[in-house]
Amino acid sequence: MLVSPFLSVILALGTGILLIIVLSTRYKMHPFFSLSLSCLVTGWIGGLDTTSILTAMKEGFGKIMSSLGYIIAVGTALGMVLQSNGATTVMAATILKWVGRRRSVLAVSLTGFMVGLPIFCDSGFIVLSGLNASMIRKTATPAIVMSAALATGLYAVHCFIPPHPGITSAAGTLTADFGWVILYGLIVAVPAMLAGYGWSVWKGRQFPDMNSNSSAVTEETLQGLPPKWLSFIPVLVPISLIAVKAILTNIPDIHTSLPGAVLIIGDPSVALSAGLLLALLVPKKWTKNELGKLMNQGIDKAGGILVIIGAGAAFGAIIGALKIQDHLAGIEILNTMGLLFPFLVTAILKTAQGSSTVAIVTAASIVLPFLSGLGLDSDNGRILAVLAMGAGSMAVSHVNDSYFWVIANFADLELKPMLRVFTVASLLMAVAGFLAVYVLSLFLL
Repeated sequence: MLVSPFLSVILALGTGILLIIVLSTRYKMHPFFSLSLSCLVTGWIGGLDTTSILTAMKEGFGKIMSSLGYIIAVGTALGMVLQSNGATTVMAATILKWVGRRRSVLAVSLTGFMVGLPIFCDSGFIVLSGLNASMIRKTATPAIVMSAALATGLYAVHCFIPPHPGITSAAGTLTADFGWVILYGLIVAVPAMLAGYGWSVWKGRQFPDMNSNSSAVTEETLQGLPPKWLSFIPVLVPISLIAVKAILTNIPDIHTSLPGAVLIIGDPSVALSAGLLLALLVPKKWTKNELGKLMNQGIDKAGGILVIIGAGAAFGAIIGALKIQDHLAGIEILNTMGLLFPFLVTAILKTAQGSSTVAIVTAASIVLPFLSGLGLDSDNGRILAVLAMGAGSMAVSHVNDSYFWVIANFADLELKPMLRVFTVASLLMAVAGFLAVYVLSLFLL
């Protein structure tokens, strides 16, 4: 043999990751195909025969679909219904009223945080861009300040809290408890959001001449939308159900006496379905076939996400088949990195290819075999590893990230302030989020 087994698997993994990055960034290939091709190339270089590669890919794809398929589909539909019936606009206006106009930038950041719970960050920014423009004009705040604050609020929950696809996929791959990922994700997302907000205010003030041409959402346009309490319920109920189950099932004396119904309604799939049903009850004059078309769009969007997650899981199955952890077990520096390892792997992938979802899906497959050596092969260890990857998936958002361009285009911002404010904010958010995860680990590990 020309190369040792150790060098063979390292070469296979390095080539596979490089191929994902090149195909996704230079040739704009859909992540499903770049990940699938990388599975084949990684397996062949690593010495697997074609039959073994295909078997591993199918098993990895099918396993992750069985655990995440329903969650992603329902979660996507929930977000689209809340966007269509105006509930997200009502939540935004309510938060602005609670916080006050004087703290309008913080209010916008909190709005992004709340509205971003059920909606993907790019969709959330588009939905709230009119309200963002209105606040810029009313408060004479630089557009980059207000826009970056909104964007970072959305970004924090997108990277840390299920049912957003990347963090959900990582939790599924590492078999981390979804309820605790949500609970702890909410905790670590707050300092990440505040870091993004703080930098947006401080650095953004240096670009006072920036402005937005987006149409405003005025008080008049809010008339006729759902009541406040009805708008918040479809978001708060599923989060509460999942959280309550997570807490109760970790109290031994209570867990054994819990009725089956409590365990069922706290299941993420059931809880999100309840949220979707509640969202459909929010008053709206649906036109003929409108609801059906909306659901179809939601499923179409979820399908695109699921095939990426499935291909990422297939890539993970190939890595598992190569038993790379056995070859790297003797490298002491890896075993001493702890949470820093999943964070750095995800951050490198995110910065290189742009997509937070692809970065964390790929990183989860790489990290999984190393959990034991990293001291993270426990219930809490897996949760913390998932959150560390969530923090890594924030760094760094720049010109190869589609979310970067959504912000720039819908807020009518130039490249220079975007790079100096939002891009740096994404790095600071990642660091703040990781530090929060590390502090949690002092109590949980």
